[in-house]
Amino acid sequence: MQLRDYIIRRLIILPFLIIGVSIIVFSLTRIGGSPIGIYLSHEMTPDEVAQIEARFHLDKSLPVQYFYWARGVLQGDFGWSGVSVAPVSEVFPKKLAATMELSVAAGFVAVTLGVWLGTFSGARRNKPADHVTRIVAVSGASMPNFWFAIILLIVFWAELGWAPIGRATADLYAMVPQRTGLYTIDSLLAGNLAAFADALWHLILPAITLGYGATAIIARMMRSSLVEELQQDYVDAARAKGLAERLVLKKHARRNALIPTVTVIGLTFGFLLQGTVAIEIIFRWPGLGKWMADSVLRGDQATLMTYVLFTSVLFLFVNLIVDIVYANLDRRVELGK
Repeated sequence: MQLRDYIIRRLIILPFLIIGVSIIVFSLTRIGGSPIGIYLSHEMTPDEVAQIEARFHLDKSLPVQYFYWARGVLQGDFGWSGVSVAPVSEVFPKKLAATMELSVAAGFVAVTLGVWLGTFSGARRNKPADHVTRIVAVSGASMPNFWFAIILLIVFWAELGWAPIGRATADLYAMVPQRTGLYTIDSLLAGNLAAFADALWHLILPAITLGYGATAIIARMMRSSLVEELQQDYVDAARAKGLAERLVLKKHARRNALIPTVTVIGLTFGFLLQGTVAIEIIFRWPGLGKWMADSVLRGDQATLMTYVLFTSVLFLFVNLIVDIVYANLDRRVELGK
């Protein structure tokens, strides 16, 4: 099957997968209890409570409730956020922009350092540099990110005073027009280099903290894949032709070693989104993670359903991108028939 046909087929199937995910998400949240609590106060009478139930169709059967909820989602109405005291559709894009900025920065750190460390270690198998790299990788994979975040916060913020917390300096942030919601991008679009430097300075510590665990996972996979590739016959043939070791590593072995690593990189993005909850709370980053934590404590079902639905759809697209990249790296891969 041609790559184009495969992508079209996956995109046709995608809406049905999204509907299935939405049904599961809606059912699980409703099983946990009615969302009406977020709208109530102690002063309300039973008649007022009944009016609210009728208004939001909570007095109907579960399939009917799902129909009204799905229709609202298609119209851009995701419900009311009791935590933010505002419609979810107004708050979610702002929180999403902050989280995506942090996750993309952490992903860039993880992929860049992970692939480099894995290549560096695999090319020096069983040498001192390899042992040091493996120690770093094992520590990153086994260390809880919230504990690592607290240690870095104590050292670089509390003791040394080098790194700030939060997303931005309030005065500089107020000077930047919010076009995309991404502070780094908006500051560049505004031509405000001071705000851009401020954005990077606030971003660097939480991004490194969040990306460290993912860096370790990618580095370990890259190293093991590269070690295996360097033992293949085609590598010996390239060396026998007189190619420099650098070219053998870069042009032949590393490309093939990236094939299984790409799958890990795709899964790592989910790891980063999950890790933002603790990181955002510790570093006071105003993103989805902290918002979701507050929503869980308050029983804010509309916010939780929007978050879970979004992340589910995002994973579907990430898996599609991983499959495409995988097929481009390894031409032997046959796409689904």
